[in-house]
Amino acid sequence: MIVLDIPDVPDVSAEWYRGIVGAAAELPAPLQAATALATDAVLAVYLAAFALLWWRARTRQATVAARALAAPVVTVLAYALSETAKEWKAVDRPCRLVAAPTIAPCPAVGDWSFPSNHASVAGAVAVAVLWSAARLGFAVLVLAAAAAASRVVVGVHFPHDVVAGFLLGAVVAAALPTIAHMGETTVLRLRSRPTGRLVLGAGPVEAPTQPLRVR
Repeated sequence: MIVLDIPDVPDVSAEWYRGIVGAAAELPAPLQAATALATDAVLAVYLAAFALLWWRARTRQATVAARALAAPVVTVLAYALSETAKEWKAVDRPCRLVAAPTIAPCPAVGDWSFPSNHASVAGAVAVAVLWSAARLGFAVLVLAAAAAASRVVVGVHFPHDVVAGFLLGAVVAAALPTIAHMGETTVLRLRSRPTGRLVLGAGPVEAPTQPLRVR
């Protein structure tokens, strides 16, 4: 193994990066183009997952609705923490530090590499959806992990950028139940109003009470 000796970058991560982007450069052009498109287009899938959680929660208890509403909140929080860490560490992109071909254009100077914002969002979305819907959550988890890994494939992140970002997002999203619990009262209050019911739904329909029979 050739040691690249890049400051703030583990040698093994730099070597893996060079090997992965080298293999990606050998892919057929249509597959390269599809990968470059999918690495950002997956954000639309995350939004669709949030929309599905919201729609399903309209007929569920306040706890479920609060968790659905908290999912995008923890995702934005994970992104903000990731961006703060990027500015603090200020590690340059691998596409400028390692001589290797890349599928995607290298981001502008000052758009730092560690940790990966895309991976942070992916980790947060996966865990946030898992808190509300197991089946959908596992499907999103697989997709999110693939999307995070694609950031290395297209050449804009080192592997350790992606791992750190994904873990950051997952840890932030682990707090979702606590955040959602604080919002349950607000959900109940909003559902008591016509406008709130229009957005959040009326919640579960209570079964009618059976009258007592006198014998």
